[in-house]
Amino acid sequence: MEEPYRIKINGGVLSPGELKYICEAAESLGLDAISFGSRQDIIFPEQIDESKFDQFSKIQFIKPKRDGIQNIASSYVSAEILPSTSWLTSDRYLYILEQFKHKLKLRVNITDPRQRLVPLFTGNVNFIASDHEDYWYLYVRLPGWKKTLMYPALIYSWDMDKIEIAIENILQEEPETIETVFDLVSDAVDTNNRTVDKPLEVPFYPFPYYEGMNRIGTDRYWLGLYWRNNRYDLKFLKAMCELCSDNKIGKISITPWKSFIVKGIPLKAKLQWEKFLGKFGINVRHSMLEMNWHLPVNDREALNLKKYLVTNFDQNDISTYGLTFGITSYESDTYNFTSIVIEKNKQPDIIGDFKIRDTYNLLYAKNFDPNTQQYIMHVQDVDKVELPGLLMELSQLYFEQLGTEREEEEVSVIKKERSEEEVYQCSECLTVYNEIYGDVTQDIAPNTPFKKLEDTYECSLCEAPKSSFEKKVLVK
Repeated sequence: MEEPYRIKINGGVLSPGELKYICEAAESLGLDAISFGSRQDIIFPEQIDESKFDQFSKIQFIKPKRDGIQNIASSYVSAEILPSTSWLTSDRYLYILEQFKHKLKLRVNITDPRQRLVPLFTGNVNFIASDHEDYWYLYVRLPGWKKTLMYPALIYSWDMDKIEIAIENILQEEPETIETVFDLVSDAVDTNNRTVDKPLEVPFYPFPYYEGMNRIGTDRYWLGLYWRNNRYDLKFLKAMCELCSDNKIGKISITPWKSFIVKGIPLKAKLQWEKFLGKFGINVRHSMLEMNWHLPVNDREALNLKKYLVTNFDQNDISTYGLTFGITSYESDTYNFTSIVIEKNKQPDIIGDFKIRDTYNLLYAKNFDPNTQQYIMHVQDVDKVELPGLLMELSQLYFEQLGTEREEEEVSVIKKERSEEEVYQCSECLTVYNEIYGDVTQDIAPNTPFKKLEDTYECSLCEAPKSSFEKKVLVK
């Protein structure tokens, strides 16, 4: 299947005016619908006339595999409507996304670890918000790497773009370790890194229901829209953009689940929006059974398999609340980000007209949490007719263990409390020096005792002298 044309949408965020312009361009190119991609970009689902592209100067038409240009994914869409890190507001996302003006060669994710709608680790360069305001963990998985590895420093919000560019520039060196990446990037750019003082913690939340009209605070609503065929009618979208403008709604957000969300609908306009949806016959009552799936773009076979499996779930009255499912194949180069993965196997070479049925593997994420990045093989080489029963079996396993991973974490925390961990804290700005992590911002290796630091050592944040640090006991 030929790769379809796409339009980059930085962080999955665009204005009603921008979306309307894209819809008008799509109409001029002979389309009646557009689709959304898992990287929160816009897809033109049919072939279009390339000779007309120069009529639309505001649009860059790309094919990521051919052109080597990628989109930024971000969890801006979840701000205000899902659990979030306190300092990471909608405005902060927009300021940060505005930095990235160059043509990205790598997949970049900018996410909040407290939400579950946007995956954290599906990029090559993954910025994940820390508890320190304007500082981010960085997890890197360069092309060819088998694992995602943590960069040994926290990244300042206003350094994110230049660090990403520096990582792109060192690709020709083919770095194999995260330490090499850190050294090369540090040599190339000046940054305001902060030392890592504790590991990233990603709380577990069940996958949210993201459709329909839902309240924000006391006087606004957000609207989530999902169409099962991922073909969004252009006439409807244009009319919706006009309604957004009338209601002074400045942004529309695309999700990685082939849907979109409109935030900030005024309380007084709720009835107007409900009448608008009714006029276009829009269904906003899809079952979670079919909204929690990730499918390849324009893959009719995968869509038919999903319909078959969802029908079986529905007939057996099975709950999949909190779970997510993905359909992929042996040749896919995308990173899995669902709780359960249905992987189609490569068919063996055959001679003559002999037909062989497709077979599948079933994998599930550790604790059914895709953010663990660890997948466990459940079964291999099973026929399509066996999949519904096996998926129901996995669904039951999920509900049986739901919550037990938290109990295990609590036991682990209790054990840690019994052992005291000494750290040194700056009395001026409260920055922590943890001997386990060292201080890479000043070339101090992990596991370096504080007492062995030079007397000239200064706080990495406020430059207070070594004498300003006081020994503390962490209770964790």
